[in-house]
Amino acid sequence: MSRRPVNPSRRLVESGGALFSGPSHSKSKSSPILSVGLPLLLVGALIFLVYSYSGGGGGFVNIREAVGKVEGDFSCTVEVQRAIPILAKAYGDSMHKILHVGPDTCSVVSKLRKEKETEAWGVEPYDIEDADRNCKALVKKGIVRVADIKFPLPYRPKSFSLVIVSDALEYLSPRYLNKTLPDLARVSIDGLVIFTGSPGHWKAKVSESKYGRVAKMRSSSWWVRYFVQTSLEENEATIKKFEQAATKMSYVSNCQIFHLMPFH
Repeated sequence: MSRRPVNPSRRLVESGGALFSGPSHSKSKSSPILSVGLPLLLVGALIFLVYSYSGGGGGFVNIREAVGKVEGDFSCTVEVQRAIPILAKAYGDSMHKILHVGPDTCSVVSKLRKEKETEAWGVEPYDIEDADRNCKALVKKGIVRVADIKFPLPYRPKSFSLVIVSDALEYLSPRYLNKTLPDLARVSIDGLVIFTGSPGHWKAKVSESKYGRVAKMRSSSWWVRYFVQTSLEENEATIKKFEQAATKMSYVSNCQIFHLMPFH
């Protein structure tokens, strides 16, 4: 099914801006100070949110990302973008050719391609009917592909140095996960990184996939048992490097992050 997020600003326009305007037949006129001050107050509040979630002014954060955090609408795809500097420390040269798999992959690919000596590609598991011009351009160039990840990826074995997946495996039943996860490892040379939500305190950005399946957040212990059953090994050396870099850069993830070895 197509994901069509509701645009709050559109609702205001369609309702004639009723939130800020009184009845047209009112005899009393609004105070000029009030009419100017209220919008300024709202803008100030938004700036405060952006400032707060950027670490007290320590860096730029996307406004949609800041609002999403406040509303609890937080995705692991956003986490991937936040974690790029830490991933670079942990994986080093393995960051030169990356495949990202998951919704909103265009945003991840665009950010990765701004990194020095980094080549990034993406797989979008949902339709891109509502995608922006930049995303459609990436698809047209073949940098991003729209593909059903329940089936083998359209890439040769070991096509990428590193594969990163986010907000996608939660929508697969074990039946399809048994095929998709090994296939992700198949196209990787140096490893596979999984960003996934935690059960209990997580609100998925995409509540239902186009396959009609609601996201199922699995525990860390569930994933560890699954890795063992499917002969996928966690990369202990990389896990240690990632944790050290995360501590040094004061990075705390809102997602579970797993680092897996590739198939040899």
